[in-house]
Amino acid sequence: MTRVFEIIPGALSWAILLTLLLLSWKLPLFVSVFIILFDLYWFLKTLYLFFHLRFSFSKMWANMKVDWQKKLNTEKLAWEKIHHFVVLPMYKEPYEVVRETFENLLEVNYPKDKMFVLLATESAGGLEAAETARKIQEEFGHKFKGFLITTHTVNPESEIPGKGSNEAYAVRVAMREMIGLSGVPIEDILVSVFDVDTLAGLEYFGILTHTLLTAPHPHRSSYQPIPIFTKNIYDVPLVVRLISFSCTFWQLMQQARPEQLVSFSSHSVPLKELVEIGYWRTTIVSEDSQIFYQFFNHYDGDWHVVPLFYPTYMDAVVGDTTWSAMKNLYKQQRRWAWGIENFVYAMSCFVKNKKIAIKKKAYWTFKLVDGFTSWATSSFIIFFFGVMPNIIGGAEFHSSVTSYNLPKLTGIIVKLSTFGIITSAFLSIVLLPQHPREGKLKWYHVFYYLAQWALIPVAFIFFSAIPALEAQTRMLLGGKFKLGFWVTPKAARKK
Repeated sequence: MTRVFEIIPGALSWAILLTLLLLSWKLPLFVSVFIILFDLYWFLKTLYLFFHLRFSFSKMWANMKVDWQKKLNTEKLAWEKIHHFVVLPMYKEPYEVVRETFENLLEVNYPKDKMFVLLATESAGGLEAAETARKIQEEFGHKFKGFLITTHTVNPESEIPGKGSNEAYAVRVAMREMIGLSGVPIEDILVSVFDVDTLAGLEYFGILTHTLLTAPHPHRSSYQPIPIFTKNIYDVPLVVRLISFSCTFWQLMQQARPEQLVSFSSHSVPLKELVEIGYWRTTIVSEDSQIFYQFFNHYDGDWHVVPLFYPTYMDAVVGDTTWSAMKNLYKQQRRWAWGIENFVYAMSCFVKNKKIAIKKKAYWTFKLVDGFTSWATSSFIIFFFGVMPNIIGGAEFHSSVTSYNLPKLTGIIVKLSTFGIITSAFLSIVLLPQHPREGKLKWYHVFYYLAQWALIPVAFIFFSAIPALEAQTRMLLGGKFKLGFWVTPKAARKK
């Protein structure tokens, strides 16, 4: 049955694309009508998502102005008992990158005597990683309630190299050697899993604590911030910036739709419940999102993701050259698209677990299928198939009124849909940090960063749709074609 679930997404995406290609030749009129309706649907969806984007952006901006530590005291919430356990998986990231993260933890507005920090290294990181960990411990180890370094060695019989296996090992060790000796009840501890380059907003742990203490289901929920990939945004190529901002905007939109929200990248979960589900699975790539489905299955559908409407700051993907950065961006997007393994896992759980309500199974099945097939096909349908009937539709169709009007109609609808792109372009300017070398942005900088959004159709096809289609195809083929974990390169920012 698992093999069937591996085949379904890729087979469906290829069926959509190949059927449209065949019908563009055999039934060009049908495809023309479909394309017009699809473009119209996408335009309406763009408007719908714009309002979610605007709502989330406004709420995030407002939350960033609040002193959440003061708010906890003012509202007399029992926040003093809440402790935070920060897990930082590390491979071969430079010392400067790791040190910046620890400096940020010292700056956040939350008592450090209520914070445990775990630096989870890999033996495969070698002597350089071990030396980085040693220097970090020497400088920062005494500044938190608890600090621990672990070194994970992959067991090829039960694990694949990656964050999931590292985190599962590291937290198990921390439970014995740090948390278990602290005297703090595990039901009062929240685990925040950050990439080692992640900088939490200065009020992150305050708003996280407030959200936990006021959430309807505090111990049946994950807590999701908004990832903003701007730490090194001035040092990366244009297309990398576009895709990075697009990811941030998608997460902003999802924050306004919590019923669809799944944990992604940096997020926080209750430690007691994490122990109960047996930590992260050690044989998968997409541990950050699959952990949601593990909770969802273990608690028979009684699990939620609560949006924080608050940022964490991360690096956009880098490379030694523009070309290598582009290749790394493609690999990163393909790895994210390998989240298709979540569909396989969720469907397998849904078949076995009879306690999850049928309507919940149906809802998440539809969302997973729709999400992954749209990821792999929508950009092709919008930007490619609008011209296919006129290219291969035959002489009779070429002489029809539909053939003449099709590119005009689709062009108008697509142009109307650029409303969302224009909105994103202006929001991206607001999110840009001060330039580390040139200070405040000049008008020509603003013009350039706005104009670059004209390339979003190309970026979506080559760095979103194609890697998604490749990931699904690899899952469909199985065996040696399956992807392993790929570590996103990190580099110290240019000064």
